[in-house]
Amino acid sequence: MSETYLTLRLPFNACDVEARMLLSTARLFRQVVLHLHNLILKENPHITSLIALKRMYRKRLQEILPNRRYVDGAITLVYSIYESAQALGVPFSDIEFKDWLLFQQSEKEYPCRNVTLQRDYSFRVTTISYQGESKRVLLKPTISKNYKQVLDKIFEKGQPYVARIVLRGFGERKNMLWIHGEIHLSIPYKFYLEHFKKFKRNYGKHFGGVDVNVDRINLAIVDKYGRLRDVKTFWFEEASWKGCPRQRAWSIIGMAIHNMLKYVYYHGVNTLFLENPEVLGYLKILWIRKGKRKNRNYNYRVQIFRSGVVEKVAMKAPLYTINIEYIDPKGTTHSKEHDEIMRKYSLDKHTASAYLIALRGIKRYTTI
Repeated sequence: MSETYLTLRLPFNACDVEARMLLSTARLFRQVVLHLHNLILKENPHITSLIALKRMYRKRLQEILPNRRYVDGAITLVYSIYESAQALGVPFSDIEFKDWLLFQQSEKEYPCRNVTLQRDYSFRVTTISYQGESKRVLLKPTISKNYKQVLDKIFEKGQPYVARIVLRGFGERKNMLWIHGEIHLSIPYKFYLEHFKKFKRNYGKHFGGVDVNVDRINLAIVDKYGRLRDVKTFWFEEASWKGCPRQRAWSIIGMAIHNMLKYVYYHGVNTLFLENPEVLGYLKILWIRKGKRKNRNYNYRVQIFRSGVVEKVAMKAPLYTINIEYIDPKGTTHSKEHDEIMRKYSLDKHTASAYLIALRGIKRYTTI
């Protein structure tokens, strides 16, 4: 099972020489990715592993981008896309790349050689010009108080990390190139939990059922006998609006998730039951392929669909010492049992789904 990572997003601005060097490195990185994609389609090699792919193409790609760590990062990116295409049964030739500009070092190390964290929370980043010249530029991202605590722990423990530079936008001001971007710093989630868990113990004896939708989280709390003890809805309507920026949307959703987890902790919940995200993700793919639309913004709303929110709930729950169990979502929204619960307890359909999820969960929970 692969290790789970937590990514810190640190926004920055750069101009003039630094901006030109970052832009050239990102464009060279993109060129390497596109070239490797074309090579795989043309040569159709027998790809058995990431290591094998690096051995086959690393030296050839370094002729475009003369930096071994960045080339390995590009190969890792293409290999992950290749694996995803294989898993979904999509021809690799059908893969199209969006107009992104980024570069990464996928090799986990401390300190990260190409994107090096400094004691003053700045970063020294290795960049490559179009002529192949290497230069270290200094970036000073905006860092919140909480993120500074995480970076301090990385320094204190010498924790290896993975780094990526993402360019979000660029333009010209007063005859000078400027860039807005983000530094993505990825650390093992296990390390984050070890040092930043909000509560050490959970003595709760209740259970919670969670029903996630595109604009809310519905919670139902039950005791071990299945009796309904409490219900509550946590809204994030703004995140589902079409004009809401992606980063802001997930920030709003994240706040709602933290509020929900804090609520269940203080109301004696030890275990939360969630719909299985693998099943929800499969349904998402089916609905997109079938073109099912309930309104003009449906395709956009699917992009922040339940599976992503469920996965974030599962990731943040350990911070509150709350256990997570998954149940099959089939029948939790449309069934005779669901309609009976709505009438009996005067619940709306989403809260009734949350209650049904909780009931289904405690029936299969091994401690009862």
